[in-house]
Amino acid sequence: MVKKAVYAGTFDPFTNGHDDILKRALNLFDEITVLIAVSPSKVPLFSVEQRTEMLEEHFKDESRVKVDSWDGLLVDYAKKKSIDTIIRGLRPTGDFEVEFQMASMNNKLYPEIETVFLMTEGQNYYISSSLVKEVYKHDGDVSEFVPNVINSWLKKA
Repeated sequence: MVKKAVYAGTFDPFTNGHDDILKRALNLFDEITVLIAVSPSKVPLFSVEQRTEMLEEHFKDESRVKVDSWDGLLVDYAKKKSIDTIIRGLRPTGDFEVEFQMASMNNKLYPEIETVFLMTEGQNYYISSSLVKEVYKHDGDVSEFVPNVINSWLKKA
């Protein structure tokens, strides 16, 4: 049986922290879907289509990673795709309470779903998409915070 998981976020942009969580999750699962969540409350730097394209390019050599997008509840996507595990990364910045609440709600809505938390590694704990966007918008160098493919897209934007 194939062990599948979903790793969801807006990924605007996808950072080295996200990449680290995903690569370590591949040690636990046979297939992971990177799910680009459409959030009506956020103003993205890149469109869903652009984020999909850049992540497909970034993971082109990793057949166990799928890229998709969804504008509904994560648990509905998981049910539809027969996925029973959600991957979430935790930073030492107060993430736990919010993530615990979200995992509890997801489990209430879909009792078969399990959330697996992976701790962010030390060199990435302070990185967030929001901070990367802030540095980028002020013409700062973000190359050490994002994968090369993502940095190329940022340079073209």
